[in-house]
Amino acid sequence: MECSPCEGLYFFEFVSCSAFVVTGVLLIMFSLNLHMRIPQINWTLTDLVNTGLSTFFFFIASIVLAALNHKAGAEIAAVIFGFLATAVYAVNTFLAVQKWRASSVRQQSANDYIRARTESRDVDSRPEIQRLDT
Repeated sequence: MECSPCEGLYFFEFVSCSAFVVTGVLLIMFSLNLHMRIPQINWTLTDLVNTGLSTFFFFIASIVLAALNHKAGAEIAAVIFGFLATAVYAVNTFLAVQKWRASSVRQQSANDYIRARTESRDVDSRPEIQRLDT
């Protein structure tokens, strides 16, 4: 109840609650396949940004709370939780980067295929270019 410099604790609470809510919403959307109904959003990039920002802010909040705590048991447990959450979000960020790279490569190859098909149709429709087999 007595907390003179509470800014570190308040910041840590804000970061952990924000990450919980945003990650929870994304988890529900992915679990129920609701993300398939909104194809305009790049969900892979959205997940990458969420995990990257959560990693960064959990790390900063954990350092701040470790520096400004009162050596109370709950605050020490919160610092340990913060660093564990940072590690878990960092692993998830690594996996999200890999998934994002794979999806961008897959999208690039699909665009190359569409471009090649379009160019082949353009050749067939232009009469000034004659085919050799005729």
